[in-house]
Amino acid sequence: MSLAVAARIARRELRGGLRGFYVLIACLALGVAAIATVGSIRESITAGLKREGALLLGGDAEMSLTYRHAEPAERAWMELIAAQVSVVVDFRSMVVVERNGETERGLTQVKGVDAAYPLYGEVELDPPMPLDQALAGDGAVMERVLADRMGLVPGDRFRLGSADYTLRAILLREPDGAGDGFGLGPRLILREAALEGSGLLAPGTLYETKYRLALPPGADMAALEARAVERFAGKGMRWRDARNGAPGMTRFVDRMASFLVLVGLAGLAVGGVGVSAAVRAYLDGKTEVIATLKTLGAEGRTILLAYLIQIGALAGLGIAIGLALGALLPLAAAPLMQAQLPVPVAVNVHPAPLAEAALYGVLTALLFTLWPLARTEEVRAAALFRDASGRVRAWPRPVYIAATVALAAALIGAAAAFSGVPKLALWAAFGIVAALGLLVLAAWGLRRLARRLARARLVRGRTALRLALGAVGGPGSETVSVVLSLGLGLSILAAIGQIDANLRGAIQQELPERAPAYFVVDIQPDQLSGFLDRLNRDPGVSKVETAPMLRGVITGINGRPATEVAGDHWVIRGDRGVTYADRPPEGTVVTAGEWWPEAYDGPPVMSFAQEEAAEIGLKLGDSVTVNILGRDITATITSFRDVDFSTAGIGFVVTLNDAALSGAPHTHIATIHAEPEAEAAILRDLASAYPNITAIRVRDALDRVAEVLSALAAAVAYGASATLVTGVIVLIGAAAAGERARIFESAVLKTVGAVRGQVLAYFALRSAMLGAAAGAVAILAGGLAGWAVMRFVMEGSYAFEPVSALAIVIGGAMATLLAGLAFAWRPLAARPARVLRGRE
Repeated sequence: MSLAVAARIARRELRGGLRGFYVLIACLALGVAAIATVGSIRESITAGLKREGALLLGGDAEMSLTYRHAEPAERAWMELIAAQVSVVVDFRSMVVVERNGETERGLTQVKGVDAAYPLYGEVELDPPMPLDQALAGDGAVMERVLADRMGLVPGDRFRLGSADYTLRAILLREPDGAGDGFGLGPRLILREAALEGSGLLAPGTLYETKYRLALPPGADMAALEARAVERFAGKGMRWRDARNGAPGMTRFVDRMASFLVLVGLAGLAVGGVGVSAAVRAYLDGKTEVIATLKTLGAEGRTILLAYLIQIGALAGLGIAIGLALGALLPLAAAPLMQAQLPVPVAVNVHPAPLAEAALYGVLTALLFTLWPLARTEEVRAAALFRDASGRVRAWPRPVYIAATVALAAALIGAAAAFSGVPKLALWAAFGIVAALGLLVLAAWGLRRLARRLARARLVRGRTALRLALGAVGGPGSETVSVVLSLGLGLSILAAIGQIDANLRGAIQQELPERAPAYFVVDIQPDQLSGFLDRLNRDPGVSKVETAPMLRGVITGINGRPATEVAGDHWVIRGDRGVTYADRPPEGTVVTAGEWWPEAYDGPPVMSFAQEEAAEIGLKLGDSVTVNILGRDITATITSFRDVDFSTAGIGFVVTLNDAALSGAPHTHIATIHAEPEAEAAILRDLASAYPNITAIRVRDALDRVAEVLSALAAAVAYGASATLVTGVIVLIGAAAAGERARIFESAVLKTVGAVRGQVLAYFALRSAMLGAAAGAVAILAGGLAGWAVMRFVMEGSYAFEPVSALAIVIGGAMATLLAGLAFAWRPLAARPARVLRGRE
């Protein structure tokens, strides 16, 4: 019976239209739209990657080997299961161009291909021509950025290693480019056969061979993978197939989208503040209606249910608008995404992300409306006979408090479950709750401080300032809603600004001071002596470090597959650098266990990086199997040591004893610390004497990393802008809701002699103070978040960045000032007599 009555009351209340609920609808619509849009784009990219997996991979399946080609029997097995096989050799090298007596060098990622490449898709070239024509003889193609950097145009000659080649065309797009992952140098493609005589694929040189397989239709990928793993057991083979043709890209898209969804949830939290304020303001105006209903015998539960149905219907409208926007925006942006993104995008209406966004919207609406709705039970029928403002100070009953806590837990749990990174989701939720708590405390402190300053001698004679302070600190002010709504959005932007500035500083300033000038790979053992002699004679070189290096895959831990023990840890994901040493290298800090004796020639032993070992769960005495050059080496861990990868110097997770690896074909790597003015001569002499080596200028690599970070920071900032826009909407709603009160204040002030300028100054100062306070608190919250991320996630140093902080304070003050002034004109134009007569 009560449900039917409540529904009838709600229906009649809704006849009054949407007045007072525009902020509620807009906040929910914007928050849900942001989450639904991010989720739809993620689903579109994921669907595109799955649909075009074979194209991105370069085949239905790929079998890759490090340091070697497949043996004849292995190649025969591949040809037996596949309709066609294509081999690609991938490595880094240096493009050398001699012009007018000067030599220029540029890092490149080389792809040596056979006549079958590409199995799927087409290579786009400028000028247009078949790939076979472009790569005929000593022909090659390269990306435009590399050609422009080296000053090359089609027809020009250049050198790789000891061989000369001709640039035939500019590479516009390679079908398998996204599947190759991140590279430090632009792409260059030539025939593998053309690499003979270049000296670039000598024994021990770091290169990878990828055998792409075109399989018969209907091939069972899982069964073929199992057969390949069994056939190539202990051979160092890694299998990928079209089910996940670009795992690195898929992982990146998932993580980035999950983070942006969490940013969207922060926007929903800001919107929730606006929803709560809108519901509270609406119910304040319904005090007489609620009191009348109670006088007529309505129960508190019936009244609560009636307004819950009404607010639920309006919240449903906002969520529906958000879902529509989240579904339509990716469709509208489809041409732009397909043109700009390097991966295929299957743009469509995807139900899963829409359902996820709807769930977040429903939980947020319930979370932020239940508390103010529950307080309707505290309205008494006696309110009809009093000049009650409708503000009920009593807390709701414990059952509603418990329900609110349960809804918050459900929202956080849903975010943790859907994000795929529960730890990040939980920390983000903690950060949002902590920021909201800090903002509430700040609003409370601001009100107390404003009340105290309003009575101080310092502000006597400054009427506008004193009135503004009194309004900020007075009862019923919008201080809390403004500081919460605007402050959370600004806090996210402040955190992004602090983290981005510190990462840029570490990459562009701190790291180059510690990092070497060059990182050199593929130094043959017989070249090492001359290599060191040239550098040791150079007064511009302050330090040179070298180490032997091989590549290996960790395949087993304590007799079990490594993936069963370590999961998806980065150390076992693909091949890793491995070295050997007879005694601890200079600067080695052994944290547990002991290094093996010099000239040790017993069973293989290993020293493992301490931090990575702790993450995997390794302990002294454990056995680890590493596959190197197709041979399994099982070694016992005898020590852990500190490895600092943050210096861009030489660092290996795994170091084996000398006797275990010294006889295997390998090369050496080196780091060179030199003065900037000596770098050019060092590169010229080393590259001329040893054309097979690759020297990676660390500053150039850091610039590439900085570019990637800039793109990530921009993406996160765009996501955070939705949160800020929601905050501005809430701010506008608060200003609109307070317009009636400001009309009365203006009338009173004019009655006692204030002129329009004084009233306007009062309104402006009050708005600016609230915005500046929100910005100041945002700097504190964002600074704490930035410090925590840099200290505990990035494990780096933190320095406060003042420029973005100042911009946030100014932005907060301007936002509230503009919103306040936008709703100040009617109060300024109001006639005191009419306003005061209406209050009689």
